[in-house]
Amino acid sequence: MSNPDELLVALSTAVESERSNQMSLTVVVGGAVITGRLAPEAVWRERVAEVLKDSDRLGPFSDVFSREPGGDRPDHDGAPAQPTHLHFHLARILQGSLGIPETGGMYRVAIKDVSAWTVGDLSYFDQ
Repeated sequence: MSNPDELLVALSTAVESERSNQMSLTVVVGGAVITGRLAPEAVWRERVAEVLKDSDRLGPFSDVFSREPGGDRPDHDGAPAQPTHLHFHLARILQGSLGIPETGGMYRVAIKDVSAWTVGDLSYFDQ
C-alpha cells in the first residue's frame, strides 16, 4: 500500500499506547504471510537486544536495538508520531502448513508495505 491503511495505523497506535503484546495479527507483505502477536516497539527492541546480547558473535549489535525508538519523537504538532512499522513477536512466516520458524520469531514490517491483513493468528485453532 502506498498509503498506509488508517485502520492498521490505528491498531498499531493502540498497541503502542496500551503497551500490550496480546494483539494477534496476520499480514501479507510482498506475497509472504506473516502471523503472530504485535508488541510495542520499545518492548520489541528490548527483547531483540536481549537475544543479541547473549550471542558471542552478535552481542555488539544489541546496542543498536537498545536506543530510543524513533516513534517517541513528536510529530510536527507536538503529538507522538504515528507508528510506521508493526513489531511482531512469536511470529511465523507461513509456507503451506509450515510456520517458519516453528517457535516464532521477531519481525518488523513497514505498515505501508502491508497489502492485506486480518485480526488473529492463523495458527490458532479453537477446539
